[in-house]
Amino acid sequence: MHARTKLIDLEHWEREIARLKTHYNSAEPYPHILIDNFLFEEIAKSAENEFPNPKSPEWLHYKHYNEKKLAHSSLDAMPELLKRIILELNSDRFCRWLGDLTGIKGLMPDPSLAGGGLHQMERGGFLNMHADFTSHPKHETWARRVNVLIYLNTGWEDSFGGSLELWDRKMTGCVRSIAPLFNRCVIFNTDRDSFHGLPNPLTCPDGMTRKSIALYYFTDEGRKAFTQSTEYRAAPKDSIGRRAFIFLDKLAVRGYDMAKRRLGLKDSFISRFMRRFGR
Repeated sequence: MHARTKLIDLEHWEREIARLKTHYNSAEPYPHILIDNFLFEEIAKSAENEFPNPKSPEWLHYKHYNEKKLAHSSLDAMPELLKRIILELNSDRFCRWLGDLTGIKGLMPDPSLAGGGLHQMERGGFLNMHADFTSHPKHETWARRVNVLIYLNTGWEDSFGGSLELWDRKMTGCVRSIAPLFNRCVIFNTDRDSFHGLPNPLTCPDGMTRKSIALYYFTDEGRKAFTQSTEYRAAPKDSIGRRAFIFLDKLAVRGYDMAKRRLGLKDSFISRFMRRFGR
């Protein structure tokens, strides 16, 4: 149906680059931008309809104290339209536009979609506040620099929760909250202290999910990049007990990340255990 149809009006976003750059660089608490109607509407609607059912076997289960979500990073196993969208957003032309927007030269996509691809949360899903892992698990010279998120959630209501919270760099409070509305794109720098998340469990109706495309972009530093696993942080209001569990779970994630990098483990390995035992 969409074999020859354009997926994104990149010509339009290229013409808008000066205005978008101003918004991006002046945003608080760190460089970011929200762009509505990012894909052509018909494409976004079809992509939402093609999103795999959360019960499908290709989903990886990330279920531990600091998160409860599903991820699908196998490009070959994705529905064709979602695959085409990801390939277009990983194209040289889009990476050049993204570099112009962010001011970061030499941005590269991640063909392996490590940690990215499709994300989905069912009722009760959450992601505690964190800064993202800082280097690619398979390419030690690749530093992670930018995230691109596209939400595909028709009819999403504020009462369902699930807004992306951007916190200040000292983790004292939320500076901006972004609802995951249909065809909304959020782009932001992934620094060591770009704290973000959605820590409150979703309250959407059973059978409804929070869907997103998540793509990560890197630069090749020419030497070993600074490596830090996902840096989960407690919020100021969290109890001592909750703070302890967040910290201990972070240490477990750090240990797994080290093992994955040294032994070449795949996330599907640990996902089997998470799927069985849950949070």
